[in-house]
Amino acid sequence: MVTTRLYTLVLVLQPQKILLGMKKRGFGAGRWNGFGGKVEEGETAEEGAKRELQEESGLTADKLHEVGRIIFEFEGSPERMDVRVFYTDCVQGTPTESDEMRPQWFQLDQIPFAHMWPDDSYWFPLLLQRKKFLGHFRFQGHNTIMEHTLREVDQF
Repeated sequence: MVTTRLYTLVLVLQPQKILLGMKKRGFGAGRWNGFGGKVEEGETAEEGAKRELQEESGLTADKLHEVGRIIFEFEGSPERMDVRVFYTDCVQGTPTESDEMRPQWFQLDQIPFAHMWPDDSYWFPLLLQRKKFLGHFRFQGHNTIMEHTLREVDQF
């Protein structure tokens, strides 16, 4: 039986640049990614996203904007990931390395897609245009997309 678990992902956007974190351990280690993780019991997705952003980067955000919802399935895994993607363009604090992530700013024309999850190159263009989207990606292992759907939406 497949279960679905709620996750978050936060991307910090500034004019002409984006803050990504190098995942140092656990799921996705060795890849650049946004900041996020599992939503804990009693939290909304936005509350979980703000908590994860602070824990992983040292930054706080008053307002997050939900921009995407992506379902991830990994062949052979009993868990489906329901990821809520947020962005913020206003944070407080200085990006600080944590046990889990090493933050680094990238110019928008130098996003390191070759060192990120393979699906990111599909939906990042919508994120960067602040367009809402729904996606579904089915992976074999962590590097091969077997099938996907992605569409722009007006609202969730």
